[in-house]
Amino acid sequence: MVNETGRKVIVIGHKNPDTDSICSAIAYARLKQAITGTEHIPCRAGMLNPETEYVLQKFNIPAPELREDVRTQIKDIEIRKTKGVRSNISLKKAWSLMKELGVVTLPITKDNYLEGLITIGDIANSYMNVYDSAILSAANTQYMNIKETLEGVVIVGDEKNYFSQGKVLVAAANPDLMESYIEEHDLVILGNRYESQLCAIEMNAGCIVVCDGAPVSMTIRKLAEEHHCTVISTPFDTFTAARLINQSMPIGYFMKTSNIISFDIEDYTDDIKDIMASKRHRDFPILDKDGHYKGMISRRNLLGMKRKQVILVDHNERAQAVEGIEGADILEIIDHHRLGSLETIAPVFFRNQPLGCTATIIYQMYQEAGAQISPEIAGLLCSAIISDTLLYRSPTCTEVDRRTAEQLAKIAGVNTGQLAREMFAAGSDLKQKTEKEIFYQDYKVFNVDGTTVGISQISSMDEEELQDLKTRMAPFLETMRSKHSVDMLFFMLTSILEESTEVLCDSVNGEQILEQAFPGCRPQNQAVSLPGVVSRKKQFVPALMMVLQS
Repeated sequence: MVNETGRKVIVIGHKNPDTDSICSAIAYARLKQAITGTEHIPCRAGMLNPETEYVLQKFNIPAPELREDVRTQIKDIEIRKTKGVRSNISLKKAWSLMKELGVVTLPITKDNYLEGLITIGDIANSYMNVYDSAILSAANTQYMNIKETLEGVVIVGDEKNYFSQGKVLVAAANPDLMESYIEEHDLVILGNRYESQLCAIEMNAGCIVVCDGAPVSMTIRKLAEEHHCTVISTPFDTFTAARLINQSMPIGYFMKTSNIISFDIEDYTDDIKDIMASKRHRDFPILDKDGHYKGMISRRNLLGMKRKQVILVDHNERAQAVEGIEGADILEIIDHHRLGSLETIAPVFFRNQPLGCTATIIYQMYQEAGAQISPEIAGLLCSAIISDTLLYRSPTCTEVDRRTAEQLAKIAGVNTGQLAREMFAAGSDLKQKTEKEIFYQDYKVFNVDGTTVGISQISSMDEEELQDLKTRMAPFLETMRSKHSVDMLFFMLTSILEESTEVLCDSVNGEQILEQAFPGCRPQNQAVSLPGVVSRKKQFVPALMMVLQS
């Protein structure tokens, strides 16, 4: 299947991943990236077990990224990169930006943090509302905004200063009458009459706006400087200047700062749909985990969202797949287990072979592609085969697995026997682990004709440790069965050296089912001993299925 240009593909194994699941994901992600040129990201759907941690450290490979859910997130959809604006820009400039960008909401930011929002409705309301004559100073309007709004020039004064005191008035009367209503700090809009300009300055006006582009004499300029009065010249007439000047107010005075509904870029789209539908807002700001503003989305953006693209390795059971898999586009499945319950939206590349390990299949695909395999990746795949086949002791192991592991060991420069001892020792060092950590080290769920069966397995070379685990885990199973709402729960204690398994069970009729599945076995102290049984996949699960299906 051809991937869309630029989209990343997640390569991931099953929940509660084992060494095969992790190593196969890493190796296959590298192979796919080398073949396609598209970024493939190896991921894990759960925590690493000690054996896998040892393998990754030995071959100096970083642990895959943890992905516990592959539902579509905000970062997967097209976010409108509306640039944040400063809170001191004018209403007129904000309006012009909205028309230019074709948006109805502007984010107001400072140092890339969201300060507030202003909508086209907020600006319209500001135009329609009737404010008193002191609103311009109450909004702490910068002279630069007044100059830009009136398309004028500052002749005297600093445009970076603020009109922060006084009221706005139009000097339509003669100078004698003007003296009765002009107060200190006022902003006076007037024409080209020298007497009116002189009067306003002498009355200590904070600013005069000279209309119609009228010239301002040197005498007026000098006097304005002495009285610290800002002089702005505008080409507009007095009526137009008076009508426009309130549009110079900063948007920060009108912006919404409280009860803003924003979303995190990591949020899942399923979780935000209802929130967006219940609000009348057209646009919602998006922030990253550090609170930095990233862009805006609307309900329309959700219509074109793209599902995450995923490749599954080492499983094809819905119950074992990462959360949210039903909402992802599954591109490929590479597995060595029985066919499970997973459904896909579209046809996929599905490779399933009756081998002891998915890593064996991955190595075959490297060879088929003519791709060079590095020593560290060879080490990972070799380790995966050793783990899944219990160093060729498992009945799932084939001659192909054995031959592949030995070939990979040569490339990696390791001895399979020595590597196996190191891996199993690391994996069976469970003294410092809690019962919960031990239980989830290799736990899988199977569904057989409506019966849900949970099976956890621990393999060890230490008989004494296995007996200690039996004592610890037996009372713990009841709690876990209730938590997972499974019909049956089994815990397999597999001895690598003895090539046998002791099974603890917690269910109404679990022991009877084991007796039917494995004739000749006898339950003793809530445990069933199964000589010669080491494989959950090829020996234990198939036997249970035969009984449950019958």
